[in-house]
Amino acid sequence: MPIDPRHPKEIRADIRRGAMTGITAGLAPGFVQANLAILPREDAYDFLLFCQRNPRPCPLIEVTDVGSPEPVGVAPGADLRTDIPKYRIYKDGVLADEVTDLTPFWRDDLVSFLLGCSFTFEWALLDAGIPLRHIDEGKNVAMWKTSIACRPAGQFHGPMVVSMRPIPQALLPKAVTASARFPGAHGAPIHMGDPGAIGIADVNRPDWGDSVGVRAGEVPVFWACGVTPQAVALASKPAFMITHSPGYMFITDVPNHALSVM
Repeated sequence: MPIDPRHPKEIRADIRRGAMTGITAGLAPGFVQANLAILPREDAYDFLLFCQRNPRPCPLIEVTDVGSPEPVGVAPGADLRTDIPKYRIYKDGVLADEVTDLTPFWRDDLVSFLLGCSFTFEWALLDAGIPLRHIDEGKNVAMWKTSIACRPAGQFHGPMVVSMRPIPQALLPKAVTASARFPGAHGAPIHMGDPGAIGIADVNRPDWGDSVGVRAGEVPVFWACGVTPQAVALASKPAFMITHSPGYMFITDVPNHALSVM
């Protein structure tokens, strides 16, 4: 996978004008990428409470003012309507559309939530010498719905989504330690080993993303994932909800080390 070392502002400008349309893994190394969820004001408090109660899959890094598409705290001048390559629109719990520009769908009552992303701790894993095959092969990370129920809040409920990376067994302690430094980007793994223990029937058939398999000497390691709000949208059926498309993240101006706790 090619690495794009440019500043997030340059990359967001390319996304905004349609010159960059792919997944955002490998872009702006060293800067926090974020998951997105957008809801009407009347649903925003319940979703804020849902994130507070489920910090592993939904670590909050920014909440916008009502009606504002600008995430002032993490990327002043950015526009959440145009600066992500691809979005998903859910209506009454059904995926109604996938678009590259939210401007026609924007409303003055919308509140945007940015959640930490595993791309942040992936750089820490790579720095620790841990290979990540989906990055080497230019693929999206594999993601699944699990049998782990999130703690509900108001109307919001549903299963936790996880991402999986096959890790050489000898490097498991390093993987845990490196990712645990970033609770704002999902933190340490929630499960290692048997996928069936968390309700995953086939580790080679992800619900989202691309399969890379698990080779001899490797252990499947599962982290909480910011696609959880999309599974929650399907389960809770809010009247209107917008998210990023899995793998197509918002790139902030916040350096990864700002989320490190040690």
